[in-house]
Amino acid sequence: MTDRNSGRRPKYQRIADELRTAIQSGAFAPGDRLPGENDLMTTYEVARMTARQALSVLRNEGLAEARKGAGVFVRTFRPLRRRGIPRLAREHWSTGRSVWSADIEDRALEVDQIEVDEATAGSRVAAALELPPDAPVCVRSRRFVLDDKPVLLSVSYLPAALTQGTPITTPDTGPGGTYARLAELGHQPVRFREEIRCRMPTADESARLALGFGTPVILISRTAFTDKGVAVELNEMTLDSASYVLEYDFDA
Repeated sequence: MTDRNSGRRPKYQRIADELRTAIQSGAFAPGDRLPGENDLMTTYEVARMTARQALSVLRNEGLAEARKGAGVFVRTFRPLRRRGIPRLAREHWSTGRSVWSADIEDRALEVDQIEVDEATAGSRVAAALELPPDAPVCVRSRRFVLDDKPVLLSVSYLPAALTQGTPITTPDTGPGGTYARLAELGHQPVRFREEIRCRMPTADESARLALGFGTPVILISRTAFTDKGVAVELNEMTLDSASYVLEYDFDA
């Protein structure tokens, strides 16, 4: 059925609609170059600005990305499958593996930026960890890079009273990471709570994650609890949404 209003839509929107349909049908595969401005001007008999606006619509939707000097291409999406439940299982990190290793399979992941510091808990962190607002916390900030592309920013907050003088305050926490070290200290995490939301990135996040135009970020805030219900870590993560699929598999 023909949309009665299709003729009233701006030309650039109609061109974008046709290109989007072609992408979704597979006529343009991931990594394929889309028709350029000159091609669209000739095919649709439109001005350069109209052709440019049509391509911008696809970029804003995250379907396409511009490559300097080469044109506009269908975005390639080889997702990281973040398996939210099994990645945090104790048998995973207690054997010396990082929780991140559950996501990457055989791909190369590295932490290219890491800072460890002590700070005063603000109201948000203090509330999550049930600490006084001025309590000291250990802050671990990291950037994760996969296949030479930044994909994740992570900032962990832990009560300084638990971490002082331990490997948690060093860049390399050792096999199994922070959770393995907490377990050795008698504060083993046994329960986790994650909150997820999405928004457009800040300028700093766009730069640090090398985000394509129009790409939102996924925000995951995870709190780790001991068997006594004590919160021992707040981890705030910022994910490149074009790099991730969030997967949750559980019984009814």
